[in-house]
Amino acid sequence: MKQNLNLNWLRTFEAAARHLSFTDASHELGLTQTAVSQHIKALETKLGQRLFIRRAKSLRLTDIGQAYLISVRDALEHITFSTTGLFGPELETTIVVRASAAMIIWLSPKLSNFQDEHPQTVIKLETSLWQHELEKHPVDIDILLAAQTQSDPRMVKLSDERIVPVCGLQTTKQIQCPADLTQLDAIHVLGFDDHWARYLSANDLPIDHVSPRVVVDNSVAACELAAAENGCTIMIERFAQQAIEAGRPIKIVGDPVANGQSHYVVQRNAASTEKRASTAFCEWLATCF
Repeated sequence: MKQNLNLNWLRTFEAAARHLSFTDASHELGLTQTAVSQHIKALETKLGQRLFIRRAKSLRLTDIGQAYLISVRDALEHITFSTTGLFGPELETTIVVRASAAMIIWLSPKLSNFQDEHPQTVIKLETSLWQHELEKHPVDIDILLAAQTQSDPRMVKLSDERIVPVCGLQTTKQIQCPADLTQLDAIHVLGFDDHWARYLSANDLPIDHVSPRVVVDNSVAACELAAAENGCTIMIERFAQQAIEAGRPIKIVGDPVANGQSHYVVQRNAASTEKRASTAFCEWLATCF
């Protein structure tokens, strides 16, 4: 086996073989013709075989060069497909947006408007679900749910939020008043605010009468559990409305209550190109609220 083959040599070989011209290959690859010639010579020396027959005004592959081209082209295509599949297509700009799964779903039907206006910008959406600090990827934009009393100047408010009780369509029949909620199995969403306690307190109901039967770490799962008639959950009103509009078999079974939290957007440090794109995204995001 010939080990440690330079990938650039293989790319140069594929381009030169496709064009049957070192000059055309150099234009495609952004190299000088001399550099292309050096790459081919280095590859031939490494392999111990001539890949091209060079004539004064023509270039053609040797038999072994033709056979090798098939394998090299397949390998380069596989690398390209794998890279695009794992890391996304290479466009002019990529911005990384981190938000909750529920927020990403809420933004989904609106996102095409931004993409139509910025066709060369790739939006990479990442969930913020309890990531360990060492596992976090660099992000350009954070969409956060935080207390309305926060004082971080970097955080730009998008909207105050309200919470509502949500049940499946069959369970809904058991709800006549807020007190009926305490008789249902509670689906509790882990987070920085106890939605159940806040909602019951706002309706002058004791909070010690409710204990969670199911605990999940995101409101998307809580909504699906409610839709499957596993009990009742308290969730942010806009996310509940989005689920209903999307056809989920749930219903809001109580008046909304302010939960003292708001959604904010934070624009992180980014290179100049990403900075422009992330600023445009933040401006567009504000219009969604």
